Amino acid sequence: MPAVTVENPLTLPRIPEPVAGMPQRKVLAVETAPSGFEGEGFPVRRALAAIKLEYLDPFVMMDQMGEVDYAAGEPKGTPWHPHRGFETVTYMIDGVMEHLDSNGGGGTITNGDTQWMTAASGILHKEAPPEWLVQKGGLFHGIQLWVNLPGAKKMIAPKYQDIGRSSVALLSSHDGGALVRLIAGELAGSTGPGSTQTPITLLHATITPGARLTMPWRKDYNALVYVLSGRGTVGAERRPLHDGQLAVFDGFGNRPGLTTVGETITIDAKDTLDVIVLGGEPIGEPVAHHGPFVMNTRAELVQAFEDFQAGRLGTIPAEHAHS
Repeated sequence: MPAVTVENPLTLPRIPEPVAGMPQRKVLAVETAPSGFEGEGFPVRRALAAIKLEYLDPFVMMDQMGEVDYAAGEPKGTPWHPHRGFETVTYMIDGVMEHLDSNGGGGTITNGDTQWMTAASGILHKEAPPEWLVQKGGLFHGIQLWVNLPGAKKMIAPKYQDIGRSSVALLSSHDGGALVRLIAGELAGSTGPGSTQTPITLLHATITPGARLTMPWRKDYNALVYVLSGRGTVGAERRPLHDGQLAVFDGFGNRPGLTTVGETITIDAKDTLDVIVLGGEPIGEPVAHHGPFVMNTRAELVQAFEDFQAGRLGTIPAEHAHS
C-alpha cells in the first residue's frame, strides 16, 4: 500500500506504552463486510452494513473501494449526484480520484490524500478517475466514509476540505511496530488535519507481523476496527479477524462516572495488518436514511428529494456538465 509511510517509525512521535491495569475495550462483535458495486460499477466492500445503527452512531456507512487492478478502459467512478445531511470522507490509498462539486470544491487525491465534503444543506458532486487513468488502467484502492451530522447542523452551508498526505499526523507505537496515520481527531496528544462537524477520530494503521498496537481511546466514543488487508486479533480477548472484517468494541455511551479518557483498544498483527480505526461521539438522534440523503425524519427526506428535483441543492457547473 503506497499510502504515507516512513523508513523508520521510531523517528515519529510515539503513542505511550500502555499503563498496567488500564481497562481494555472488549469486542462486541466481528462481522464480514458484504460485497457490492457502487457508482458506475466499481466493486466495494460495505464495511458497516452488517452492524446495527446503534453501534455505528455517528457513522452511517463505509465502503472499501477495491482493491482492484483495472485494465485499460475499465476504471469507473460515480456520476453527478446529490447529498444532504452528512459528510463524505474519501481516503485514497492507491490510485487517483478526482472530485468536483456544485459548491466550487474540487481536487485530485492519490496515495494517502483525503477529500472531506460537508454536504450539509445540500450539494451535487461527482468522483471519478482522471481520463488518463481510464485509458491506461491501474490499481484503485480507498475508502469512503459517511459521517452523520446532528439535526442542528444538517442545514449549515456546504464545505470542502482537501487534506493532502503531507498534512496527516504520523505516529508510531511505542516500540516502532506500527505506523499510524491520523486523518482526523485526537490521539495520544496529536491531532489530525481533518476539521469535523461531529467529534470523531479516524486513522489508518499499518502493523508489522507479530507487533501490537495499543491506543488510548475516549470512553465516550464508540470504536470500530476494519481490516483492509492481513490477519490479526483485536481486543482484550484477542478475537481473530482478517481482511474485509469489522470489529465492534463495546463500552461506549452513558455509563456511571463517564470520562473522556482512560480506556485502550488493542490490535495484534499475525502478518502485515492494515486497518482503518474509527470512533466518534454518538449523536443519539433518529436517523432517516434513503439513497443520498441522511436526515432525522421521513418528512425531511421527502423535502430533500423535492429540493433536489427543484434544483435547490445546486447546479452542475457549466464547464463540467458533460465531463
